[in-house]
Amino acid sequence: MTAVAAPTVPAPASAAAVALAGSPAGGQHKAHHHPDSFTKLAVGAVGVVFGDIATSPLYAMKEVFVGHHPLAVDHLHIFGVVSLIFWTFFMVVTVKYVFIVMRADNRGEGGSMALLALISRLSPGAGRSRYLVLLGVLATALFFGDCIITPAISVLSAVEGLSVVQTGLSPVVLPLSIGILIGLFLFQSRGTAKVGALFGPVMLVYLVVIATLGIIQLVANPTILLAISPHYAVLFFAHDPLLGFLALGSVVLAVTGAEALYADMGHFGRRPISAAWLYLVLPALMLSYLGQGAMLLRDPSTAQNPFFLMAPEWARLPLVILATAATVIASQAVISGAFSVAQQSVQLGFLPRLKIIHTSAASAGQIYIPMINWTLLVLVVLLVLGFRTSNNLAAAYGIAVTGTMLITTMMIAVLVLTIWRWPRWYALPLLGLLLMIDGGYFASNLTKIPDGGWFPLLVGAVTFTLLTTWARGRHLMMLRLRESAMPIEVFIKSAATAATRVQGTAVFMTSSPEGVPHALLHNLKHNKVLHDRVLILTVVIDEVPFVDDEDRMEVRPLGSNFYRMIMRFGFMQDINIPATLKLVENCGPKIKMMDTSFFLARQTLLASDRPGMAIWREKVFAWMLSNSESAMEFFKLPTNRVVELGSQVEI
Repeated sequence: MTAVAAPTVPAPASAAAVALAGSPAGGQHKAHHHPDSFTKLAVGAVGVVFGDIATSPLYAMKEVFVGHHPLAVDHLHIFGVVSLIFWTFFMVVTVKYVFIVMRADNRGEGGSMALLALISRLSPGAGRSRYLVLLGVLATALFFGDCIITPAISVLSAVEGLSVVQTGLSPVVLPLSIGILIGLFLFQSRGTAKVGALFGPVMLVYLVVIATLGIIQLVANPTILLAISPHYAVLFFAHDPLLGFLALGSVVLAVTGAEALYADMGHFGRRPISAAWLYLVLPALMLSYLGQGAMLLRDPSTAQNPFFLMAPEWARLPLVILATAATVIASQAVISGAFSVAQQSVQLGFLPRLKIIHTSAASAGQIYIPMINWTLLVLVVLLVLGFRTSNNLAAAYGIAVTGTMLITTMMIAVLVLTIWRWPRWYALPLLGLLLMIDGGYFASNLTKIPDGGWFPLLVGAVTFTLLTTWARGRHLMMLRLRESAMPIEVFIKSAATAATRVQGTAVFMTSSPEGVPHALLHNLKHNKVLHDRVLILTVVIDEVPFVDDEDRMEVRPLGSNFYRMIMRFGFMQDINIPATLKLVENCGPKIKMMDTSFFLARQTLLASDRPGMAIWREKVFAWMLSNSESAMEFFKLPTNRVVELGSQVEI
């Protein structure tokens, strides 16, 4: 394997700062622009960004009143819960994400990895980088746990509406849910471009319907509007602080999916997402929750499934179909998000190379990663079979979401205080309030660990171990390779004149921009020749999502027709080395693929007792390395122009 896909990222266990090979001086990268109209982007955001949070009314109120810590369905608790939901929407989604977090874009992109890269690039000091890396990687690990639970609970809660339509349909809920989920994952390889055009309109219809149902209930019992006052939330906690604390673990289900506002910002832009939330999604969701509260005041028995019981009997089956369509859209958005985060993790050096298939010629963001897809499918189906109902799944839900939200707030605090340098007199109270809210929700969800909360923590722990093991292993491997590397100047003086030169261009790929690539040494040792033109190529992934074409290549002549090349890409960009080399003009004659050979070094790792990593982690790293995608396919190299030379490395 040639470790050139990702930047030299020191492992989280290292005290060194994160240095993803740096951006060009001055950071002259431009944010990518959205050619579509503002309205089209806002509608698209409704379908993709808000799918998860928009389907939360299916299960949030039900979990509060009939879940693992059920509340009495009375005036005090109904008003208290609705008040909590409203102010959580205001503080967590509106203030935190819309007005603060979404301003922390990395050249237009958002998400934990983009935020980590942004802070690392702009941070004035290196001392805190180790902890920032740990936080960013932990948030990514928890996100993958969320990606497993969201499709399961969303689809299952929608299909369970059949039990409300007719009790006799209960036995078909589980197999039908599994069938829908399997079909969804099987469809991923075909791409979502065509179906994606329907996402926005379908979610618009869904939001209008749930808002209308809420308004009907409000008209019948408008006193629930008083619940918007925060003093009802205070009364709720004052009445029974312990029960109020436990209820937070269910109330927070109303804002699951809020992280998508930031994570998907690169696809739609900050302003369209903000507008869609403030003027459409937030009003529709609050009308739905207020309507459910009004109905519960009138008939406490409807707490068994308040979302579907809001609809008249004749409309419940169409509502089940519409809700199922909405949950499939929400699941699709989460799956696509998993693909994007996995791609960023590969590019930033936290995962081995994975097979990435582009499913749309028009949109670079439309990708499909088979390994991630099939892993998610297996785990989602096992989750549904193991937990069987959305009520049981609700206990597992929340920890991953609140954990990610809490970490995001911590990272934003670093950004606000050390880089943006907001005045501390108002920054500290605001950040303290947000940390208290996120911390309270996270702490409440920790009480769910015995009832299913262990699952996302287990997934997060395994994912965190894999991400950090790969980053640390790569760092150690590159250190070992550098230890034995010969200075390029010495090599050129001794070998350039002594070796036989043959026609053509040789490209030797290496992860280090210094020294002689091992593939070059082995080629000379075994074949006794050097090509007329030798290019030593290192691919660097910068801390920005997109690198402009004018900043793509750096070429330095070394003498004797040797050239050192640095090829830069952003962590959201596709890497195509042959296409990029064809554009190079400052290293002699134009590079022609038919006259060019690519030499790759494939390292075989030998676990050792040298300081660096535990033996078991070294073996895990070796397994990940041996199962990574071929460098030839990852870099789009022509199959008939590649030569691989092996070597052994002890880490």
